[in-house]
Amino acid sequence: MKLYRFLSADDTSAFCHKVTEALNKGWELHGGPTYAYDAAHGVMRCGQAVVKEAPGTYTPDTKLGEQ
Repeated sequence: MKLYRFLSADDTSAFCHKVTEALNKGWELHGGPTYAYDAAHGVMRCGQAVVKEAPGTYTPDTKLGEQ
């Protein structure tokens, strides 16, 4: 099955660590990163889509972060 996740966080090193962790678990970047201003919280936010091939059949109960 092919899995998709969208990672997002404030523009801090924590976001880079989140993406790096996913890459080290076998996820691959899907497209370019996004970057936008969150006016409600007054911060810049980053996002990155990642994909991964995994065994099994997808269901809505699949825990994407555990793959």
